Amino acid sequence: MPILSDNLLIVPGDRVQHPQCPEFGLGRVQTVVDGRITVNFENVGKIIIDGSKISLEIVTI
Repeated sequence: MPILSDNLLIVPGDRVQHPQCPEFGLGRVQTVVDGRITVNFENVGKIIIDGSKISLEIVTI
């Protein structure tokens, strides 16, 4: 599955992976507000990520 990395392209509904925490599993973006990205990951639930510090990987299936 191809992976892109650019938080500017992330929108609600996208499937993403956390590059430093693959154990989180796949996540679905819920909101993107002022650089904060809320993601619901399959293994750990909802997490708010600072998009200026972590570059999520967009997963295309």
